[in-house]
Formats: sequence, structure tokens, C-alpha cells
Amino acid sequence: MSRPIAKAPWPFARCAQAAVAAAAVAEVCRAATVRAHRLHPEDTSLSVSGRASMVSVYVMTAAVVLFLVWFTRCRRNARLLSPEPLPGSAPWAVFSWLVPVVNLWVPRGLVLDMHRASGPGTTEGRDRVLVNAWWAAWVGRALVVTMGTQLGRGTSLGLLLVAEVLNLAAAALAIAVIQRVTARQATALTAALPVPGAVDLPRIS
Repeated sequence: MSRPIAKAPWPFARCAQAAVAAAAVAEVCRAATVRAHRLHPEDTSLSVSGRASMVSVYVMTAAVVLFLVWFTRCRRNARLLSPEPLPGSAPWAVFSWLVPVVNLWVPRGLVLDMHRASGPGTTEGRDRVLVNAWWAAWVGRALVVTMGTQLGRGTSLGLLLVAEVLNLAAAALAIAVIQRVTARQATALTAALPVPGAVDLPRIS
């Protein structure tokens, strides 16, 4: 039986990568502007701080949507490539990213399963390290931001620097994960394309 026609979602991957990078930069600007307003409200107005926060929310929302579209396309391809079914339903795979607490752990496993099912390879150990490093940076930043909010109302320069370094690291690693999964699927899908056999070649009379 021939496989359904599928392609690696490179356009969605590129859009998601660009949006993730933009969201990381916007978040750095937002955090710095909000801190400046809290420390020196006479120099940085509330309206400037509000605009920075609004831009960050818009860009982050776009990044989340584009990432989930890319994730959904890749998971669909992984189902076609894998001889075994992936755990979890398609709606659950999407909603697990949006449910608080659940999104701190479950999506990591879904990405690893998708990565593993996207094609055979000898780099599974490095792929796991990449995904784990990305996830650790992302969760670590969330914990540091929560700590900074409780200690000093987000004005601690040390915690701000740690949070934004983790923010940029998580973005860079997310871009690498998107690249690695999409490239792996591109290779696997190309190898899975039917090759014309001798019986399909035209005969010379």
C-alpha cells in the first residue's frame, strides 16, 4: 500500500522560527521597559511600558499559533512515517501546550515521540539532549520569572538577566528543534517516495 502524499512543513517551520525569535526579542524589550518604569516612573511612562507589553503579547501569541501549526503538521507526518501509533490524540497533543501545569511536562514527551517517529537515525541521544536542554531553559525561565515577581516585584536586575538569558536560550534551542525535526521528516519523506521499478519503465520497441 502506498503512503499518503506528505511534505515536510518547511514554510510553517520558517514562519515559526522567525516568530519565536521575534517573541524572544520582544520579551527582552518588554522586561527591560517594565523594570525601568517600576524603578524610574518619571523617566519611563506607563504608556511606554504598556505598549511594550502589548507588542510582546501580540508577538508571543503569533509565535504560539505558528509553532502549534508547525507542531500539528509534523505530528501528522510522524503518524504516517511511524510503524506504530503515536501516544495521545491530535486534540490532546495541541491542548497539552495550553493547559497550565500540564504544559510544564507533557509537551516535552510529545515532541520526543514525534522526533523519534519522524524517521530512523543514529542521533537519538543528541536529539534527546537538544529537546531536554530546550525544555529546561523554558521551564527554568518560567520559574525565575515567578521568583522575580514575588521577590522585588520584578525589579531585581540579577533575576531579570537570568530570566532573559534563559528566554533567549530557549528561543535558540526551539529554533534548533524545529529545524532538526523538519529536516528529519524531509529526509524520511523523500526516502519513502515510491521509486519507479523496471516494470514501470517504458519499453523500447
